[in-house]
This record gives sequence, C-alpha cells and structure tokens, in this order.
Amino acid sequence: MLWIENMRSVYDSRMSLPTPDPGFDAHSLRLVKAIADTGSITAAAAALGYSQPAVSQHLKALESRLGVPLVERVGRRVRLSEAGRVLARHAPTVTTALEAAAGELAELRGLKSGRVRLVGFPSASPTVVPRLLARLAETVAGVTVTYVEAEPPAAVEAVRDDRADIALTFSYPGDRDDPHRASAQGLSVREIAVEPMIAVLPATHPAAAHATVDVASLASDDWIAGCPQCRGHLLELCDRAGFVPRITFETDNFVAVEGLVAQGIGVATLPRLAVASFPALPGIVTVPLPATEQRTLHTVTAHGADRVPAVAAVLAAIAEVTAAVASGGDGPAN
Repeated sequence: MLWIENMRSVYDSRMSLPTPDPGFDAHSLRLVKAIADTGSITAAAAALGYSQPAVSQHLKALESRLGVPLVERVGRRVRLSEAGRVLARHAPTVTTALEAAAGELAELRGLKSGRVRLVGFPSASPTVVPRLLARLAETVAGVTVTYVEAEPPAAVEAVRDDRADIALTFSYPGDRDDPHRASAQGLSVREIAVEPMIAVLPATHPAAAHATVDVASLASDDWIAGCPQCRGHLLELCDRAGFVPRITFETDNFVAVEGLVAQGIGVATLPRLAVASFPALPGIVTVPLPATEQRTLHTVTAHGADRVPAVAAVLAAIAEVTAAVASGGDGPAN
C-alpha cells in the first residue's frame, strides 16, 4: 500500500503543470526592442512615451531579475548586450502573439456585452457623440459607451494612463503643439476625417459677403481666441498671412465666441463642428476659410485595442459618424 502511495506521488509530481517564470513580460520586451531601434535609453523612453528615469529603473530591475546585463555602455551611447539582442529578436513575435490571443478571445466572447471608455473634445459632445450613441444602439446594442469631455492633450493622456479606451482628438495644420507628435508616441493614431475651419464675422463686416475669407483682410480687426490649442492655430494662421492678431478676448466657450462677435467685439475662427453644434446667433455671418485650413480629426488608442470587438465596433462607428458630421452631412444636434 505504501509502495502504491509513493508511486502515485511520483506520478502526480511528473504530471503537474510546470510554472516557469521567465522574469520578463510584454512591456519589458517592448522596452528592450525600443532601445534596439533607437540606440539609446532616452530615445526609447521618448518613443514609448515614458520618462527616461522610469525606463532606466525598469531596465535595472529587469536585469536584476534575469541575472544578466541587457545593455552595454559605449562612450555616451548604449547598445544591447547579447542577452538584450535575444530579447529584442523575440519581442515582435511575442507581443504580437499576445495581442492576437487577446483579440481572438474577445471575438469568442463576441459583442453581446462590453464597455468602451471614450473621451473627446468639447465640440464633439453635442455633434458626434449623440449620433454615435444612437448608431451603436441600433447596431451593437450590448456595447456600453461611457464618455468624458477633454481637450486633445488630456484625452491622449487618458488613453496612455488606461483611463480611456478611445480618444477622439483633433490637430491643426502647422501646429507646433500637435498632441499626436510627442505625447501620442507608442499609441495608435488614426485620421478619420477633416473638418473645415470657419471665419465668424459680424454681419456688417466687409468680408461677410465673400464666398471665402482671405485671413490677411482681417489683419486690422480685433480677435477672439479659443482654447490654448485653437489659439496656437490662430497665431500660426495669421503668421502665414503676414500679421500678428490683436487678441482682445479669450474663451473656451464657442457660444460665447459667437456672442462676442455678434456684438461687434471682434472676429474669430471656429471649426465646423463648433458652428454646427447650435443655431447661429443673430448678427453673425460664418464664411469658410480656404480649404487648406482644415482641422484633422483622429482617434487614439493603445496598440492592438482594435482587436477587441467592442472597441473595433466603436472605432468604426466613430469614423463613419464623424466624417458625415464634419463634412456637413448632418445638422446640429437637437
């Protein structure tokens, strides 16, 4: 009897599942691969959207767990050690496989339930978002969307911090502070639509009767500026036209912008979604800027997020609804 119990113990020990701990995860692999691609810890940190000290600390902890150095210093630069090159070589295969597995599991679960966290800019709130929710209710009723309003830099940061799944953002031509350059590195950015920019003028303004507005003709006017990013675009726009705008008022509230213009306080520019979000006030005229002055609309997600069916469904609906509204294919929200 004792012999049988001993043999059972040996059998059970041989048949138990191994639990290897390689000492690294997908995040670590991405970090080592970024160092290989960029040639420095500082550049890798910038590419991934992290601080240089955070990457250095993670790398040091990873080397301690593995028991081998992953980088070698050559003068002021670093290069991967042999162990680092091994991890970098396998990184794309491993991380892609993990993302694919997550997507396939999500597909097996299907779209019967799911929650997607969306964050978007203010003029999308009364225009894009209501139509998006209505579209989703018709097509994928089991998907729940939560929504928070934020300007693009904060929206991108929400995705990076895993406080949102999708950010709906915008950028302007020539924008030096475009949030899709540095802050969105390491994330997935998709252009989904372009949106005309509109000059908002008092009805008595000489340019109010024109088909389009030459910005240079507004050089002598007082200006009303919007959010910091919109203000930056205004400065760029006027700089290209050869003047510095005389900004007398600043407000993030586009209803207030139109109210100030209606009273003859100044002129302004607004994106079409802002103009379309409520009926035009008496005393103003909206005239398109040249077609080159369009605002680009984007969605921002983590890489691989579109493999999750609920997120993919919301991304597709956002692209369809936003393109229609931004091009003028839909009127103001009720």
